[in-house]
Amino acid sequence: MDQRFLSLADVTEILQITMSQARALVRSGELRGIQIGGKGVWRVENAELEAYIERMYRQTAQRLRSGETTLD
Repeated sequence: MDQRFLSLADVTEILQITMSQARALVRSGELRGIQIGGKGVWRVENAELEAYIERMYRQTAQRLRSGETTLD
């Protein structure tokens, strides 16, 4: 059975980003997460991470088409 929720550490590993980058994504609302329990542990639903990745693919494709970004 697949995990429904991921920790921010899982998100950093999957996206190959730093913990501060993952926190910033959640804090800004760009990547939706929920805070659970008294200690305020953050979790990101697997479906939300997949939706975020799909949005990033679309945004990147748009920037490439408009010439805003190049492949280095």
